[in-house]
Amino acid sequence: MTDFGLPVSGSPIQRRLAAAAVELFYRQGAIATSVRQITEACGLTPGALYNHFESKDELLYAVVRDIHLRLEGALTAAVAAVAGDPVAELSAIVRVYVARHSDHRETARVANREFPLLTGARYDEVVAIRRRLRDTVVEVLLAGQKKQVFDLVGGDDRTAAVLTALPILDMCVHISEWFHEHRPLSHAELEARYVGLALRMAGARTH
Repeated sequence: MTDFGLPVSGSPIQRRLAAAAVELFYRQGAIATSVRQITEACGLTPGALYNHFESKDELLYAVVRDIHLRLEGALTAAVAAVAGDPVAELSAIVRVYVARHSDHRETARVANREFPLLTGARYDEVVAIRRRLRDTVVEVLLAGQKKQVFDLVGGDDRTAAVLTALPILDMCVHISEWFHEHRPLSHAELEARYVGLALRMAGARTH
């Protein structure tokens, strides 16, 4: 399974700082988290952070960007593994999203909740990644409609595909808000049910 739990590809100290930041951002939000809290969680002095990141904002950007890029990489690989079969592609996308948002709730919630705090080019870059993720789903839905394995509500235009992609992604993202190990559903059962829901939303003719 893809590991979304270790943000930031960098030095061991950068990864320690990132992991501490994610835990704090998850518990209290990035705005309420100080540099001192992050470094103390790593057993470092406050000034140590600036040897590895320009600021707390850059650390937030590094964490959020890395989490999104890891998701995009996993999604691209999952779709490529079943390329040409829209039903299998959509199923693979949902499985990746469910795994990310159920297995690594902290990183998922930080990425989705805190990215609006980014500004300028950093914000634009993350929004572009999120748009590419959405567009991956849209293209799969359009391909399925063209092959007549999906029956999208509203027809076969891009608007219909977008309006189907958004609720599919939203329901997957929301998993991080409620799912935990003590729920009656296992991870495998959760994936299976969400795949079934997504295929129904797409009007899959073979499901």
